[in-house]
Amino acid sequence: MSTSHFQLLYAMQKAGLKASDAQVLNMRPPEIAAAWGRGDIDAAFIWDPVLSNIKKTGKVLMTSGDICKQGACTFDGLIVTRKFAKENPEFMVALVKALAKADNDYRSNPKAWTGDTAKVGAVAKWSGGKPEDVADAMSLYGFPSAKEQASPTWLGGGANGAAAKALTQQANFLKEQGRLTTVVPDYSKNVTTEWVTKAM
Repeated sequence: MSTSHFQLLYAMQKAGLKASDAQVLNMRPPEIAAAWGRGDIDAAFIWDPVLSNIKKTGKVLMTSGDICKQGACTFDGLIVTRKFAKENPEFMVALVKALAKADNDYRSNPKAWTGDTAKVGAVAKWSGGKPEDVADAMSLYGFPSAKEQASPTWLGGGANGAAAKALTQQANFLKEQGRLTTVVPDYSKNVTTEWVTKAM
């Protein structure tokens, strides 16, 4: 069960459809690309690099950002154990600072991210995409500042913060799908602003 599966089923529910109203296949990205290429599937909800390939012959109907605005957000996050964080505080702050610097670099000049730069080459390498598709793919993501990350819009706000709410929502989804047997009412104890605050 991926975040894409979660958002797809949420979007279908918001549109008044049940999962049983369509044949929903939970496939890996390479399988989706192959099935799309053969014409075996009519639609896909997928991320890059497969998304860039599918967009060449398909039409975007909805993005994960659109679904987030409707109430089901997903995001990339970094997870470490409390033990690791406690034993490596300098590393934690340095990592968050390095990520914040890269995020700021993109926010400050997204047009500089073309297929010819070393940065784009690195993104393509690690994402499995093509350098010429990286700029368009990155434009679909948000790169919040450290201050924004510390706010309730992301990591702050305790149980009322967006990250904690998203974790709760996705845990409940996984329980409905039979992937979890129990959920807790509050996931905010698993979210911290400590490192982003220290990095600022």
